Amino acid sequence: MTVHVVTGGAGFIGTNLVGRLLASGETVFVLDDLSLGRMENLQPFATNPGFAFHRIDCSEPVSYREMMTALHCREPITDVWHLAANSDISSGIADPRIDLRRTFLTTFETLACMRALEIPRLHFASSSAIYGDQADCAITEEQGSLEPVSHYGAMKLASEAQIRAAVESGLECADIFRFPNVVGTPATHGVIYDLVRKGIATPDGFEVLGDGTQKKIYLHVDDLVDAMLFIAGHAGGRYNVFNIGPDDEGVTVAKIAEAVRDRVCPGAKIRYGDGTKGWTGDVPRFRYSTKRLTGLGWHPKTGSEGAVSRAIDEIVRQQAMQ
Repeated sequence: MTVHVVTGGAGFIGTNLVGRLLASGETVFVLDDLSLGRMENLQPFATNPGFAFHRIDCSEPVSYREMMTALHCREPITDVWHLAANSDISSGIADPRIDLRRTFLTTFETLACMRALEIPRLHFASSSAIYGDQADCAITEEQGSLEPVSHYGAMKLASEAQIRAAVESGLECADIFRFPNVVGTPATHGVIYDLVRKGIATPDGFEVLGDGTQKKIYLHVDDLVDAMLFIAGHAGGRYNVFNIGPDDEGVTVAKIAEAVRDRVCPGAKIRYGDGTKGWTGDVPRFRYSTKRLTGLGWHPKTGSEGAVSRAIDEIVRQQAMQ
């Protein structure tokens, strides 16, 4: 039997991954400190006999080791999906220690637990943020220049380096997933979430961070989880690094704002800010190559525009239920 630990499993992506693993009949232990994750996200799984939740800070070595040891004695853990991280980029800009603790130290302590307990396989949620601002070139996994412009990206890059060293010193297998902008529900942040909330709150008009020319690729969370599971099942190497995303040019923030306006508050005035960056640490134009992943045999069901359109509808429904 495959037994999974999902750190950060009460968050946006984690919730969707947990649902897919449980639907396949797997055993899943979710670990989350609930600083950003939400218990209500896990309610649909509460009665599943293969599911268990434990509230824990994965950056705290003693309690984390004790928890993992107890779980491993109960049912030997085969796979760790490490999603725990600080997804609030602005908070990390204001206080870099947040990303040190929640993004890097959670990785460091996860690897320490896995080494002590001889857990063989790690699947790590990395980020396109490790590349930094590479203008409009199609970035490959072999990109020589890695220059993150946010503390979040820097700590994801440091985490990748730590994982690579762990593979060299005994970890059986590690998959590194470099995420693009992921959209869908349950949403708690992001450009679509923010614009939908603004459109609902002020239906006569809303503001957009930056001048709207920012252009990035977007992937729906269902496609992302598909890709993660596909890589885990098909990559085969000991250390596997993949860009995950659609093979297109992306969507501008202006186009997203117009789509939100048309869906939420038709006729509203959109007011754009100054400059091409929406915030400190923003990468205004981004796309990367997914040839390695398509070469493995995986393709997304929808591109950036389809993902954005679907996510707008989903987030509008989510807001109506709150």
